[in-house]
Amino acid sequence: MKKIVWQKARRISQLFFAGLFVYLLFASVEQREAPALADIFFRLDPLTAISEWLSAKAWEPRAGLAILTILLTVFFGRIWCGWICPMGTLLEWTPLRSAREWSKRIHPGWRGVKYGLLFIILGAALLENLSLLVLDPLALLTRFSTTAFIPGLNLAITSIERLIVRVEVFRPAIEALEKFWRGTLLPTLQPSFDQGFWIALIFMGIIGLNALADRFWCRYLCPLGGLLGLLSRFSIFRLIITKGCTRCRMCSSACKLDAIEQAEDGFKIMSSECTMCLDCINRCPHDLIGLRFALQPARPQPFDPGRRKVLQSAAIGAVGALMLRTDTRNRETHAWLLRPPGAQDENVFLSKCLRCSECMKICPTSALQPSLTQAGLEGLWTPVMKPRVGYCDFGCHACGQICPSQAIPLLSLEEKRTQVIGKASVDRNRCLPWASNTPCIVCEEMCPLPEKAIYLDEISIKGAEGEDLVLQRPYVNRDLCIGCGICEHHCPLESTAAIRVYNRSLPMK
Repeated sequence: MKKIVWQKARRISQLFFAGLFVYLLFASVEQREAPALADIFFRLDPLTAISEWLSAKAWEPRAGLAILTILLTVFFGRIWCGWICPMGTLLEWTPLRSAREWSKRIHPGWRGVKYGLLFIILGAALLENLSLLVLDPLALLTRFSTTAFIPGLNLAITSIERLIVRVEVFRPAIEALEKFWRGTLLPTLQPSFDQGFWIALIFMGIIGLNALADRFWCRYLCPLGGLLGLLSRFSIFRLIITKGCTRCRMCSSACKLDAIEQAEDGFKIMSSECTMCLDCINRCPHDLIGLRFALQPARPQPFDPGRRKVLQSAAIGAVGALMLRTDTRNRETHAWLLRPPGAQDENVFLSKCLRCSECMKICPTSALQPSLTQAGLEGLWTPVMKPRVGYCDFGCHACGQICPSQAIPLLSLEEKRTQVIGKASVDRNRCLPWASNTPCIVCEEMCPLPEKAIYLDEISIKGAEGEDLVLQRPYVNRDLCIGCGICEHHCPLESTAAIRVYNRSLPMK
């Protein structure tokens, strides 16, 4: 009976944390203030916390909750992976299952890859490079949900509604649904992300690896799983098969991660690979498996990282960080490298950004996009602002509230409104009043600053038929402009706007 209770408890835990992740995902849609605990999963993530501490060379209080995950692992092993992690839950619940003979063909040494990735990440973090945190499982899941899942879901629902609403009898129901979830659960405008397709393709590839082995990612590739696996070797309470094993193989056949190996005196559970799913307890016909108190570390496995492998991996990470650091010319001179408000120093920002996509998730206008080349390889998938896609809302300061590492500073709304993101400039060869003598004052009208960073200068000209015309031509007061991008976003010209926001470090004419 107790076995069944523990299994149910694990399912309830998985449902709770998966539900919490989904709730926080949708609770952040079009919010100008972050909901409570919006970044809780990243604050509990010891991989991002340790990387952040190594990079900053200082204690970061917001990441302090990760100590709870570390303590939980030291006591009970990789319970995070089997009970809490939403990525692990998704992989476990995916209908794609591997044939057991396929997973048996994969050499056990491949389990060491996750340890290599772990120490490469930590070695790079020592040199203030967090680029490979793009492989953190929570970052992978959040990035996919933000850039592909929510936009795809919104597009699908909107398309279905447009079809159904044509039928008169269903129109009141559709209107009621729209009032319920537009601007709360679903965005009012269709979100768009430049790299959503490729991010989704990579994520689907990770899911697809389940065809080779159940939870392939967790077994072989997850750097967070590697960190927790190392700690699990020293866990105080762990699953142990006691003496009297009849070698019936029921436990090993039940273990989806192949974490039970055959030994001379029976079967042994590899603590570093066990995610505490408890399936083996239920399948053992003799009740020989249970949670036992253990002071001695679990015996090492052939794929466990030795001192040489740790040093080699850390060195690879450090050398890689140095090589990426030399690629600074592009990001320093890139005209449209626009960071979120308050991220003034590019090097400091890159050394603190977790690539978690939380800021992109909560941005109400989809202004923050995952970077590709703007900041070089070191800045891959860090947030950049693209005003033509969306602008920095003058009444919003949510990105600083939700950022778990404070790469985007936590600013009050008043402070955020004074932060300079970039500087706008009018292209007189494209601007309608300048290039075509066509009246247009959209940029001045949209400028949110009370004192207006865009002002108009009236001129009198002769029209095509000799009539007198009065035109208002826009100018940018660069002392006032904060580069929010709303002028560029609303510029009526198709394709490239006639007024653009440039990197604030560039000299302006």
